Amino acid sequence: MNSRYLPVYGVIAFLLAIAALSMFTVSETEFAIRKQFKAIVGSHYRPGLHFKWPWDTVSKFDNRLLTQSYTGETFLTNDNLNLIVDFYIKWRIKDPALYYTAANGNEETAGDRLAEIVKDGIKTVVAERSLSQVVSSERAGLTGEMLGQASAKAAALGVELIDVRVQRIDLPEEVAARIYERMKQSFAKDAKQVRAEGDKAAATTRAAADRQRTVILADAERDGLRVRGEGDAAAAQIYARAFSRNPEFYSFYRSMQAYERSLGKDGDLLVVTPDGEFFRYFKDAAPKASAAPAPHR
Repeated sequence: MNSRYLPVYGVIAFLLAIAALSMFTVSETEFAIRKQFKAIVGSHYRPGLHFKWPWDTVSKFDNRLLTQSYTGETFLTNDNLNLIVDFYIKWRIKDPALYYTAANGNEETAGDRLAEIVKDGIKTVVAERSLSQVVSSERAGLTGEMLGQASAKAAALGVELIDVRVQRIDLPEEVAARIYERMKQSFAKDAKQVRAEGDKAAATTRAAADRQRTVILADAERDGLRVRGEGDAAAAQIYARAFSRNPEFYSFYRSMQAYERSLGKDGDLLVVTPDGEFFRYFKDAAPKASAAPAPHR
């Protein structure tokens, strides 16, 4: 190599180094800020090739959605019960210059500060509610209120809080046992009240049924007596018409029925006079001379 070209090569190498120090690239998944002696002189660079002074420095940050999870965080409810909450947050950088100033461009530092903001929001929301309200409230409404309270504070870090989600709500073991016993007593009280209401309704139904049964039986007995009376009246009329047609035969027939029911039974004792009217047909079965058949109608 000719020594006279060495200065030329040196100048070219120097120019290339200056050019390399004066350019930087930004990808689609990055934010970049340009600093001059630690002072921010440029931000919000679009993806592509950009130029700077050789002494400027460039810091790059991920502009994608970031997720962080937190487990075993304890919060106090309105009725002084501890809740163990697992939750996660989704966030991304919105203002890279403010993010660099507030968190020194450190993702872990920003995540920790953001977590404290979210914890304060959860603490406020949980402290305003009792345990039953926290458990029974809709998860979307609860997390929405947490997100609303934390979003304004998160903006001061130069980040946008996308979502806060509660994954699990649990109780310490001693608190869970106490709550379980309280729930048992509450359910037993509710069951007792429901049974009492059921017994009352059953008694009312039985009383109404008994009253209706009594009315139905009384009406049926009344109708039965009326029908029997009408039947007896009709039978009496029939007997009267039959007796008026042939009184002697009717008298004979009724005497035969009386003999059948009264005589020939073991152990029966009958005390009557032999010449009484009861044994008239035993002594003389001929009809009386005064009896005349009734005309047929």
